[in-house]
Amino acid sequence: MRDPQSQTSPRIIAVANQKGGVGKTTTTINLGAALAEAGLRVLIVDLDPQGNASTGLGVEPEARDYTTYDLLLDDVPLDQIVQETPHDNLSIIPATVDLSSADIELMSNEKRSFLLHDALRQHAMSVLALDFILIDCPPSLSLLTVNAMVASHSVLIPLQSEFFALEGLSQLMLTIREVRQTANPNLRIEGIVLTMVDARNNLSAQVEKDARDNLGDLVFQTRIPRNVRVSEAPSYALSVLSYDPNSKGAQAYRDLAREVMRKHTRAAA
Repeated sequence: MRDPQSQTSPRIIAVANQKGGVGKTTTTINLGAALAEAGLRVLIVDLDPQGNASTGLGVEPEARDYTTYDLLLDDVPLDQIVQETPHDNLSIIPATVDLSSADIELMSNEKRSFLLHDALRQHAMSVLALDFILIDCPPSLSLLTVNAMVASHSVLIPLQSEFFALEGLSQLMLTIREVRQTANPNLRIEGIVLTMVDARNNLSAQVEKDARDNLGDLVFQTRIPRNVRVSEAPSYALSVLSYDPNSKGAQAYRDLAREVMRKHTRAAA
């Protein structure tokens, strides 16, 4: 582990889209695994009460003694909440269904939008010497998602290659703008990644064209293909990079990780 004193603050990225089934959790897990494979230290924060990122990385429900609920609402030491995963350099703060009540409990807290921001910047975080923190947001524009955006430097948006895909972006973009205006003026869009792309399907090609025409450089060059290995990997509690390292899906997430790393290397230069 690197000396925390020499470690700059980790880049915090919220992976968000209020639509379900767009590959949000899959992208969080596999981008995290690809960054970790490249030698970077990554923490995934599972902020979805469904806990799919936790399950997909092998943290069984009975092993989730402390979760993101405790990170937000209870004074539990960080070293009791963070769990290792089967992947080197990749750890996770898991979630359970208890998190579904957090929105209601947060409402009475004066700092309700800043709880995750403050939790991820506590002094104990420096011991982890992280390079990236990826936050897997719930499929809604709830107070949990707002917490993620307030805590983050940027938002990565998975966009499924399907009809009406772009129409769902307007409300998400509005929420990002509101968070900028009220709580996090430095929040940026990390990028939009096209997921479940079927190269044989004319619709996928049309969605990509529309996305690039309307959003330009915000759209990553990397496209995540519709790939059976990506779909199978979570049932084995593995990323696709571990489940089938040579699959098209694994290679696509490595390419996405390289794009993300290049972006931040340029920003730091």
